[in-house]
Amino acid sequence: MSTVTEKRERYSDDDLKEFRELIESKIKNAEKQLKIYEEAYRNGSSNDTEDTSPTFKSFDDGSSTLSKEANSQLAIRQEKFIRDLKNALIRIENKTYGICRVTGKLIQKERLKLVPHATLSIEAKNRQS
Repeated sequence: MSTVTEKRERYSDDDLKEFRELIESKIKNAEKQLKIYEEAYRNGSSNDTEDTSPTFKSFDDGSSTLSKEANSQLAIRQEKFIRDLKNALIRIENKTYGICRVTGKLIQKERLKLVPHATLSIEAKNRQS
């Protein structure tokens, strides 16, 4: 009647250790990427427009502003991603990691490997649509 996944209340300590390593690796990579985004929008481009003709200067300035805004948005998204990953580490500590917050069932391991900060099973995610 019930599947093996539904019988298990939580992932094993070995599974949680595996997820912790995956998440810590993703946090490290995400923090490196965040630094790149922050440097890009704070410092701007080192390719200044001083040596170009004035007719293109306004276009280049607009492009530079757009690029700074895009990098700023990427940095904000990256910060949220890091925060979500760190929250996943807290759930690992609490041994609640991988449990859907809507259905209470375990989220598939394959989904967690792709989206380690997921708090919804595919079933619950599809209900939201």
